[in-house]
Amino acid sequence: MTKPLEGQIALITGASQGIGAATAKAMAAAGAHVILTARDDRKLEQIEQEIHETGGMATIAPLDLAEGDGIARLASAIANRWDRLDIMVIAAAILPELTPVTQIDQRAFSKALTVNLLATQALIAAFDPLMKRSDTARIIGLTSSVGSKPRAYWGAYAATKAAFEVLLECHAREVEKISNTRVAIVDPGATRTAMRARAYPGEDPQTLKAPEAVAERIVALVQEPFATPYRERVPEPR
Repeated sequence: MTKPLEGQIALITGASQGIGAATAKAMAAAGAHVILTARDDRKLEQIEQEIHETGGMATIAPLDLAEGDGIARLASAIANRWDRLDIMVIAAAILPELTPVTQIDQRAFSKALTVNLLATQALIAAFDPLMKRSDTARIIGLTSSVGSKPRAYWGAYAATKAAFEVLLECHAREVEKISNTRVAIVDPGATRTAMRARAYPGEDPQTLKAPEAVAERIVALVQEPFATPYRERVPEPR
């Protein structure tokens, strides 16, 4: 029986845990060959093994998005093995400490800007040629509600996510008439992740949706012919 994403190549950042890992497993289960990137080699290897044990296809590519030329090297390696990239899920992000704007740590803010924003532009630029070779190219960028509805003490993270969204929307409008690439900005909502636990340490994680629920929606979304740029907040489970 043919799987819906069979034959497709998918790159997922932040694939070692949380929503990124869940999405990698779900896409592999749907037939895609997933390329897993994150900084933690051992966690990536564990996710890769789990995918292989369930009959899926995966390749790990340990990568620190804050490194200057790491993304370009990754793009070159993928181009040497495959002739295109069908799906890119940008799930990696850094949450700086929640503080008043007047007390934002500049070093932490700079790192968040690098990973959450500058690396996104580098990913888009490096993989644009490969995505233009796909008939159904999809870019899925994971955001947060604070990017469009800022809250007190979230200034550093919110600023990176607001810029992240604008960058993706601009790219979507630039390529919509010259390629098959479609761009979606997805807000997972309250999800049971390590980042969420850091931001809300007193919250009961069992009251939140599992990362697998978000992953399931992303896998469905990449198969839909949505207009670009597209925005969605993953609904809470009933």
